[in-house]
This record gives sequence, structure tokens and C-alpha cells, in this order.
Amino acid sequence: MSEPKPPIPSPGDTYNGWLFKWTNYIKGYQRRWFVLSNGLLSYYRTQAEMGHTCRGTINLATANIVVEDSCNFVISNGGAQTYHLKASSEVERQRWVTALELAKAKAAHMQTESDDSGDDCSSVPPTSRARGCRNAEIQSTLRTLNSKVEDLTTCNDLIVKHGSALQRSLSELEGICAGSDMGEKIRQVTERATLFRITSNAMINACRDFLSLAQSHSKRWQKALQTERDQRIRLEETIEQLAKQHNHLERAFRGATVLPPSFSNPTIGNKGGVSGKGDASDEDDDNEFFDAMEDPAEFITVPADPKYHRRSGSNISGISSETGMDDQSFDELSLASNPESPQPLEIEPVRRRRTRIPDKPNYYLNLWSIMKNCIGKELSKIPMPVNFNEPLSMLQRLSEDLEYYELLDKAAKCQSSLEQMCYVAAFTVSSYSTTVHRTGKPFNPLLGETFELDRLRECGYRSLCEQVSHHPPAAAHHAVSEKGWTLRQEITLASKFRGKYLSIMPLGSIQCIFAKSSNHYSWKKVTTTVHNIIVGKLWIDQSGEIDVVNHRTGDRCHLKFTPYSYFSRDVPRKVTGVVTDKDGKAHYVLSGTWDEKMEFSRVIQSSKGENGTEGKQRTVYQTLKAKEIWRKNPLPEGTENMYYFSSLALTLNEPEEGVAPTDSRRRPDQRLMEEGRWDEANTEKQRLEEKQRTVRREREAVKAASSPEEGTHQDNYQALWFERIDDPVSEETLHVYKGGYWEAKEQSSWDMCPDIF
Repeated sequence: MSEPKPPIPSPGDTYNGWLFKWTNYIKGYQRRWFVLSNGLLSYYRTQAEMGHTCRGTINLATANIVVEDSCNFVISNGGAQTYHLKASSEVERQRWVTALELAKAKAAHMQTESDDSGDDCSSVPPTSRARGCRNAEIQSTLRTLNSKVEDLTTCNDLIVKHGSALQRSLSELEGICAGSDMGEKIRQVTERATLFRITSNAMINACRDFLSLAQSHSKRWQKALQTERDQRIRLEETIEQLAKQHNHLERAFRGATVLPPSFSNPTIGNKGGVSGKGDASDEDDDNEFFDAMEDPAEFITVPADPKYHRRSGSNISGISSETGMDDQSFDELSLASNPESPQPLEIEPVRRRRTRIPDKPNYYLNLWSIMKNCIGKELSKIPMPVNFNEPLSMLQRLSEDLEYYELLDKAAKCQSSLEQMCYVAAFTVSSYSTTVHRTGKPFNPLLGETFELDRLRECGYRSLCEQVSHHPPAAAHHAVSEKGWTLRQEITLASKFRGKYLSIMPLGSIQCIFAKSSNHYSWKKVTTTVHNIIVGKLWIDQSGEIDVVNHRTGDRCHLKFTPYSYFSRDVPRKVTGVVTDKDGKAHYVLSGTWDEKMEFSRVIQSSKGENGTEGKQRTVYQTLKAKEIWRKNPLPEGTENMYYFSSLALTLNEPEEGVAPTDSRRRPDQRLMEEGRWDEANTEKQRLEEKQRTVRREREAVKAASSPEEGTHQDNYQALWFERIDDPVSEETLHVYKGGYWEAKEQSSWDMCPDIF
């Protein structure tokens, strides 16, 4: 199969691909991986070298680009560095030349601009610097827009240049008779027409980027302007009200000292007089002021900021209002403008979590020497070095499902079970968003290992995980929130290595229970596949189907995770779903991707359409305008050097006082790996695994002695914080939290915990 066609270069974007570089007369042209970024052209022997070994770099700001023939071109910066390059085709060479010209023009402009702005900061007074800090975001946006305008100018110049050359060639072609030069002229016209087309496409891309930026920032500034206007109006009203109250108290004081008691009431007296009229207006203004503060709360359904969980008592559900309302701005204005708000006094300082971990070191490992003996075997039974791992345990990865806990907070407020189902379905999809770049394998938990995630003060929930079985490996998870929901799950992973890819099949059930409505939901996870295990870049895909069932009402949501296909026209990582009631009538349609966002829309009418590709009759839904229900949080800066951890994942292994001695944070091999000491981590990992095997053999020996007829093939381990029950609602058997952990933590009493580390 041929290599994927590279994208048309656009201004300011990173451009990369394979080129042939002249080395010497013995080796000739050698295939190298070239990367064009920020005005610098670098090359590597392979793509894998990009993280550690750069073979050479040339600055395009002062470079000269010369085209030799149909596939060859030369880049030189005055004699110090010269690259003789050859592309695989003429079109590919033209793409590279266009990208290099764009990058050269932009790099030269940035260099000139930096030279001219040397002493700007020294002449700014302190007040201007303070004002500049407040306007930093606007200035950054303006710089971005200016950069896009410069890209458009550069593309315009290139279009004029290539257009003139194309026109000259066409004129020459018209005036030439059939002869030996006809073929050469046609080739020149074709080459220049291709250059003109590529540059025109780059111009179109730059225009689209500029328009998109302008539109997005325009809406943002309009919101910010409206917020400032509302805040100014409320501040003016507050100041006016305080002045009137001050005047009112002053007159009341004078009336109490001079006038009879009957005149001390400001609402009694001559209504035609100035004082009486002013007092009556004061009372009216009081009512007006407080109504103005309370009215906007009726339109707030779900705040965007997870730090605030205040809800209006008048709203009925999160879906029934516009999800695009700027609820956060209202919360901030309410706190800022209401002088009687006790909220700042009630907020306790919360712990500041870490935002970085040590960068991942670059260790070489012969992958095939380890994996060639693993084909067809259960992966959990194969001793693997930490080089394949990430510094988190499976229990911590299980707790990452709560990253978008606010979806369950919103679901708990819904009055309609069908609307609630939409939020629960979006929550099931959101748990996969953290896996898109996470190719590292989490540590297999030791038997009896636990992990607590206490976010009661920050987010209103806390959870506990425990490894309840070793063969097969099974983990139980329990999370409870102050917002009225409980999440519990028991996950057993079955994994098989197939040579080219690794399949991970989660077994077990996930349940979510809402206290207010008694709605009881359950669902299972889909299959995760890790591709290119031996050769190529690792990538992850999710595929399969999920049925989210409400056991109380019979509502159901069928979600389909479409597997990736090179030949498919669908959006990669696509997820679709339909929410139906117990009679099978569709009420909502969900669509999106599991790595970015999900949208939902209400179904107005459904009908049977034409037959699909497999001969099945398709259902056509007429829906209202789709609204966004979930969007993935952006990854922190530098996440590619930190195992692609999310902001929550970076905090999971942070040392914390008071946790149980079996907590994953105390696991020594995992801690050593996080610190970059992988050789010591491998040694410690082998010690812990051997210790676990010894304890298991002793436990089986004790059971065999007490029950000889049963043999030793079954494990008699009993979980410490969970017990196995038959759930009467879902009719499934799973481990459920039986209590006692948080009470033991409050008393710092961990005598019952086994010594596993």
C-alpha cells in the first residue's frame, strides 16, 4: 500500500515527509525524514529519531532555495550548509518548494520584527504594565490575527508571482509553432500551473484559518463585552443602593432624635414632599435591585466551572435550556456584585495539585525479543519490564473514568429519565477520551492493592478501588457524590496479543444509581485495540457496541463505536447512539467522537428510509438542532513528555498523607519509574511479583489442608473493603463496597491491611 498523500502546506503549519538527501559519492542519495517547523528545516534518519537525535538543521530566514530539475532542489544558507534534496515526484517537489517559500517569508518577517522591538518594555510605566497584563489575552489574539494576515500577504505575493509566470508560459505557448520546444514548454506550463494551484490552496487554507479565528474571537469578545456591561450595571446599582441606604439611615437617625416617633418611619409623611417621595422610591428601588439579582438564576442550569456546584431551584433539567449559556460568567458576577454574599467566607482553601511529573526518559528496548514469545498468550500472565508501562496502576486508570464527573452531576438534576440517559451515555463515552494517546500499559495491581481518590472538597465526590482477584485479575470500584449519584463497577481485563495488534476485552459491569429518582443504569465497556505493536507507530482504537439500560424505566441507549478503516469516509473514532423508551420509541440521537466531543438532538419524527448497504432498512430521524453535551478537556502543556497524561492523571500518583498502606501511591516500583529510575523499578517489580506468588502459594496450601477434596485450583482470598453480592436489580454478580475504609482513614487505623509492598 502506498504512503498516505501529504496535506497541502498552509502558512504557519508544521510540514514533514520523506525526501532523498545527497550524502556522498559512495552512498549517493539516502532517504531521510524532514520536518519543517518555525522557519527551521531539520532532518532525521527515521521518524523514531525525532525525540532524541536531530541530524541537521538549517534556518530558512537566510537560506536560498533553488530548483534544479523536475524532482531536485537545493537549499543553501551562504555556503555554511547546503542540502541537495530530491523528491519522489515532481508534484511532491513542488509541494516542498511552496512550503519552504512560505516558511522562509514568515521567518524573515519574524526576524525583522524581533530586531525592531528591542526596547519596548523599558519605556512602559508601571500603570501601563498593569493595564497590559489585563489586556494580555487581547494582545495575544491580535498578534495571532496579525500573523494570519501576514500569511495571507505572503500567499498573495506567491500567487501573483506564480500567476505571472503561468501567464508568460501561456503566451509563449500560443506563439510557438509545433517543434522540438513544444514538449518543454508544455512541461513548464504544467509545472507552473501546479505551483499556482498549490499556492492557491494554501491561500484558501490561510483564509479559512483567519476567518475561523476571527469568528471565534468575535463571539468571545462579544461575550466578554456583555459580561463587562452587566457587571458595570450591577456595580452602579449596588453603589446607588448603598448611597440611598446611607441617606435613608441618616434621615432615620435625624427623625429619631428630632421628630416624634410617628415621623421616624420614612414611608409615612407628606407624599408630595421631597423626603416622602424619596423614601418611597428607595423602597421600590430595594425591590428592583434584589429582583435583578435573582432573575438571571432562573436561566442557569449547569455551571461550566466544576469548582462551583450551585444550582437554581427553578430549573427543571440541564438539557431543556441552551447548553451554550455562559453560566460561569454569571456565577462570577453574582459573587462580585452581591455585597451580602457569604460565599467567600465559606470557601475553604483546597489543596493545590501538581501539574507536572518528571519527563519520560528515552530507553532503548528490543521489543521483538520480548514479544515474539507472547503471541496467543494471556498478557496478564507474562512478566513485562516497566519500559512498556506508564507510572500508574490499573486502579488509578479506573479512577480516571471520573474525569468528567460533572456529566453525572448534571444527570442527577434531570427530571426526565430520557434526558438523564443522554448525560449517562455521554459519560460512558467520555471515559475513553483519555486513551487516545496513552499507549503505555498500566501496572497490574497486586492482590489487595487499593487506591482512593478523595475529591470531596474540590468536586463533591470520592472513590475507592481495590484489586479483589488476581487470577483472573479483577478490580472493584466505588464512587459516591454529594450530588446524589453512586458509581460502582467491577472490571476484569482479558487481553490477547495477535502479533500485529493487541486486543483488550473488558469484562464486567458498570452501574450508576441516582438517589433522587432511584434510576439504576448499567452498561459494559467496548474492546480496546492497540495497533502496530511490532512495526510502526502505536495507535489505539475503540470498537464495539454499548447498551446503557435504565432498569427502573426500561429506557435504553444503544451506542456504536465504529472501528477505524483506512477506506472509510466517516470521521475517525466515530460514536453514534439512539435513546429509546421501553416501547422502543426514539427520543434523542447522539453523535460525535470518543476522543473529542459528543452532541445530542431531540427526535421530532422517525420514519423508515431506503435500504442500506447490507440490505437493512434504515431509520430516518427528524431532529432539532444538535447541541454539545460533552467536550474533551485540553491536555496540559508538555504532555507528550509526560506519557500524555491529562490534568487529572498527573495528580493520581501524587504522594498523599493518610492513605492506606496498600494504596497505589505507596507502590515502590511505580514510584521509581515515575522518577525515571527504570532499572531499579524493574528490579523492584520482580521482587513484588515474586512476593505475591509466595503469598498465594501459602494461601492455597492452607486451603488445601483445610479442604483436601476441593484441591488448590481455587483461590480463597477475601477482599477487604468489598463483598461479592448478587444485585437484584441488574441480576448480575459483582463486588460492592461494604464500608469501613473512610472511617479507618479518619482514625488512622490500618491494622487490617495486608503487607503487600
